[in-house]
Amino acid sequence: MGCGSCSTSGIPKGCKSNGACGVDGCEKLTVFDWLSDMELPSSVNPFDCIEVRFKNGRKEYFKNVNNLKLYMGDVVAVEGSPGHDIGAVSLTGELVRLQMKKKRLNVESPEVRKLYRKSNQRDIDLWRIAQEREHATMVRSREIVKELNLDMKLSDVEYQGDNAKATFYYIAEDRVDFRELIKRFASEFKVRVEMRQIGSRQEAGKIGGIGSCGRELCCSTWLTDFRSVNTAAARYQQLSLNPTKLAGQCGKLKCCLNYELDTYLDALKKFPDTSKNLQTKAGDAYFMKMDIFKEVLWYANPTPGNNEWLAIKLADVNAIMAMNEKGEKPDSLDDYNVNNVQTEEKSYENVVGQDELTRFDNKGQKGRNTRNNNNRKRNSNQAKGPNNRANPTARNAKDPDAKTATKASPKPAHKPEAKVNPEAKAENGENGQPKRRPNRRRYKPKNKGNQGE
Repeated sequence: MGCGSCSTSGIPKGCKSNGACGVDGCEKLTVFDWLSDMELPSSVNPFDCIEVRFKNGRKEYFKNVNNLKLYMGDVVAVEGSPGHDIGAVSLTGELVRLQMKKKRLNVESPEVRKLYRKSNQRDIDLWRIAQEREHATMVRSREIVKELNLDMKLSDVEYQGDNAKATFYYIAEDRVDFRELIKRFASEFKVRVEMRQIGSRQEAGKIGGIGSCGRELCCSTWLTDFRSVNTAAARYQQLSLNPTKLAGQCGKLKCCLNYELDTYLDALKKFPDTSKNLQTKAGDAYFMKMDIFKEVLWYANPTPGNNEWLAIKLADVNAIMAMNEKGEKPDSLDDYNVNNVQTEEKSYENVVGQDELTRFDNKGQKGRNTRNNNNRKRNSNQAKGPNNRANPTARNAKDPDAKTATKASPKPAHKPEAKVNPEAKAENGENGQPKRRPNRRRYKPKNKGNQGE
């Protein structure tokens, strides 16, 4: 959320707490005053300097000559050159003393100008008018630079709070003669013109953006001092020297390459000289790469015809180099290879197949095959049965002994009829067989909405 894009009244707009909210996310390069709740001794006066923030995180220090009681977020009018400027208080108290000491800025220095007053409504209205002119001024100034064929790039324009002065920030690789340009700017915009050259990193900090890590740029959120970064920082961290990956939005090497450089340098002190080869009886093994924090080094296999890289622990590499200094050579480096991990044999046997992941793939297939075979046999018997019953002579002709056997077979002895209970007979039927009940299907009535009507 930007303060200028909110709709409610107040300075800054939107948060209604004059910039003193808990997160203070409306501004760049914000600072949390962790000494604000601490009271000074009665005999000690508070520090009489304050830090004031202007556009795009520009900060300057001013002396509170009138001993005004100020808080973070208050809009104040300060001394300009010439005239006055409008900004917001970003820091007060003892932290201002520490910041000035860090930047080696003396309180009595002429760079520390005066704080006039808290801004009134007239000052704020004039400040808003000056801010609204900035975008149109930047567009027109770029057109004038293009007309004059100057080898420079205008990145930003900032008007002073009293609308009497404009500062133009530009980038140029070589020296630029902009005397004619200043005359055109002064006649076009009717203000006092100041040209200020900045670097590409300062431009990225003013514009802002999202880095490759997914976070806001460090130079636009908290980073104020830009240290030099070279490719040696990438080499120490074992990074590939790819310009597209190592460069930031400013076109220079990323500042974050220096963040962990000291940690890598401390870890590299335990590693041997990688220019030395490991001497074995099979040949010399050349260094290929390393993993600093895992303490593993990769060497090319000295065995002829084997292009495999051997991963060797740092302790083993130091031991082999100590042997080489004594004139001793190991037979091979295969015994030191970390990748040769021996798998332990299982101490049990998989008898029932419970450890197989595919044991459920063919589940039920055996039952389906059995049913299919039974269906085939039943169909074949039904196909043969009617023919045999329709042509008994043909069946007897094929098997004459079966015919004689049927004739000679004696009739079964007559069995006495069992006594039947007359009640059961009447219940079952005349022949004693159970009566066949008609096939009655019960139909459930459909649930109709208008059935009751």
